[in-house]
Amino acid sequence: MLYYLFAYLQKAFDFPGAGMFEYISFRAGMAVITSLIISMLFGKQLINFLKKQQVGESIRDLGLEGQMEKQGTPTMGGLIILGAILIPTLLFAKLENIYIIIILITTLWLGLIGFVDDYIKVFRKDKKGLAGKFKILGQVILGLFVGLMMYFSPDIVIRERVTDESFIETNHNFNQNRINETTILFKAESTKSTKSTIPFVKNNEFDYSIFVGWLGEGYQKWAFLIFIPAVILIITAVSNGANLTDGMDGLATGTSAIIGITLAVFAYVSGNIFFANYLNIMYIPNSGELVIFISAFVGACIGFLWYNSFPAQVFMGDTGSLALGGIIAVFAIMLRKELLIPILCGIFLAESLSVVMQVSYFKYTKHKFGAGKRIFKMSPLHHHYQVKGYPEPKIVLRFFIVGIMLAIFTVITLKIR
Repeated sequence: MLYYLFAYLQKAFDFPGAGMFEYISFRAGMAVITSLIISMLFGKQLINFLKKQQVGESIRDLGLEGQMEKQGTPTMGGLIILGAILIPTLLFAKLENIYIIIILITTLWLGLIGFVDDYIKVFRKDKKGLAGKFKILGQVILGLFVGLMMYFSPDIVIRERVTDESFIETNHNFNQNRINETTILFKAESTKSTKSTIPFVKNNEFDYSIFVGWLGEGYQKWAFLIFIPAVILIITAVSNGANLTDGMDGLATGTSAIIGITLAVFAYVSGNIFFANYLNIMYIPNSGELVIFISAFVGACIGFLWYNSFPAQVFMGDTGSLALGGIIAVFAIMLRKELLIPILCGIFLAESLSVVMQVSYFKYTKHKFGAGKRIFKMSPLHHHYQVKGYPEPKIVLRFFIVGIMLAIFTVITLKIR
């Protein structure tokens, strides 16, 4: 890959311009451009190939306006997204970085599960696709892998902030009782930790180990009993939330791009000791490399939106939607920002809750009164508005606006405490 090639050229021959590859910002920019080119140029070729193979979406008639016009639209377009994410990452990222390794495995694993589901639907003509229990099993296995890596890998560490006031007073300059902004307030050594970030709290580090404090001395070593199940739950919930959101042209794709841009900001500041110090957030060494991956992710989503916007020329299928949700979840977990997911992924959350509420209320009223009642006209939530008569492009655009508002709100939690 290009990063290692130019690093060698810089070291061996002092090759002009090769030093730019040392900068995360340059490689992130190149990843975006490359992913856009791949998704937009090669996307059309893949769409034509899918059409020749008659890989068309089988639409279940729900009585929605314009729904049956989508019958036969090529699906499994998530392959475009996966290719546009993986290729730039392989070209421009440091592949020995533990965070890059984990996120690449996440992408491939969930992409494979989604591909199997789409394959069964399209080629075996089974509308149910891969059984739900196997999807959940795949997500649980991924969650177990990510949780174990986060907990046990010696390369995944954080830097604790200096809290000893006497140390600060002795070693740092003060200006009217305020520490100079250039002073670094992180300890020199890195440590293993199960800490995460709580939004809106001043000293906003939350440790999963507090739930096993009742075990007594040395309780921290049992934190994985809480941490790993939490990781599994988050990955499963967000991955399925993205899958439920993928019901209108461009909805899941655009929403994921908005979320990806926000995560890129968090990855950059969390992996930079100066920004982490200034913002008083957790510093996570080597996590800045994730900016290259998430840049490719955003570029892939935007490039795919070129063909997936209304009226869609291709659907991503579960190949794309499961992977997008899983990537977002794992990315947030690695940055210790998973507790921000309900805000950042508010669209996914609303879509999921609408289904849970609809099904639960229907079953309850059917058992209680003998006839099931519904809260929404149809679930997931975007179909509710469609039944009410809103045009599909208007619904998608308004969901984007809400997604942008949630993304901005998520970013400003860095300062609002």
